[in-house]
Amino acid sequence: MAGIVHIFHAGRRGYRQRVHTERPKPLQQYTTEELYNRFRFGLDDINYIADLVRPQLQCRTLRSHALTVEEQVLIALRFYACGTFYEVIADSMGVHRTTVGEVVTAVSDALARLLDLFLTFPTDGQIAKVRQKYFLLGDMPNTIGVIDCTHVHIQAPRQREWEYVNRKGRHSINVQLVGDADLAITNCVVRWPGSVHDARIFRESRLFTEFQTNRPDGVILADSAYPLLPWVMTPFPTANTPSQMRYNNAHGRTRCAIERLNGVLKRRFACLNYLRVEPQGACQITLACIVLHNIAESPSLTSMIPQSPLHLLMIRPTYGFPSK
Repeated sequence: MAGIVHIFHAGRRGYRQRVHTERPKPLQQYTTEELYNRFRFGLDDINYIADLVRPQLQCRTLRSHALTVEEQVLIALRFYACGTFYEVIADSMGVHRTTVGEVVTAVSDALARLLDLFLTFPTDGQIAKVRQKYFLLGDMPNTIGVIDCTHVHIQAPRQREWEYVNRKGRHSINVQLVGDADLAITNCVVRWPGSVHDARIFRESRLFTEFQTNRPDGVILADSAYPLLPWVMTPFPTANTPSQMRYNNAHGRTRCAIERLNGVLKRRFACLNYLRVEPQGACQITLACIVLHNIAESPSLTSMIPQSPLHLLMIRPTYGFPSK
């Protein structure tokens, strides 16, 4: 009997050694074209994005087989690119489903904090060049931006569900975007439920408040859902004269840049077609995709970032929900 007890204690009841499976290494096994197809970015771009978010995502140790920053960025980019279930991402990246959810949340928050760095409205020194690009696009003079809203569909939230039902009967976040002629995003508002009208989002935005006080040196083009202001030009509801028809045609050719921008954004990041998360998480993911879109559309921005981006930790993400 004593011998059996001795063997029992020697076996250390309940202990089982953890076995870690080898994770895929996309950066080593895929070509540049294959990386673009799966993650929407190449090797250099992925490393650049990883350096941007490294201060927030870097683990202090490698205990418990911790994910590297590059692996976290790849998991998030894979989700942004295809927008499928977490289980599918987990199977392809060699991690657990809950890990994918935590990584997407962490990476989205880190990228959202960079919003003010990558979204800038044209300055006084850039306005002349912006006007020229817009005029070449649609013969519309004095244009410095185009504005429109797009809906990011989400699953029915657990709280205030009715506020997120848009005019098409689907739950969504109504996202306001201002773009330039190069399809880069210069301003955004990501906070309002889908039932809120475009005009209200515009009136409540910081862009409206600032430009009402300090009128810009140019005009922003908008559709008929927006108010007509000295710095906001909308089309004629009914063109009765040849000059009004020419104006509407030029307005439409120029304003279609924001329609193309919305299409490119949702095609590049398919997750924005439907997000299976709560509204707060949907706003974070949308902001992250907006930052990544500008990185993809403006590669020259990489030269503007300092080598050590530790100061970016102090930049607050500009998202949230209106107070009741």
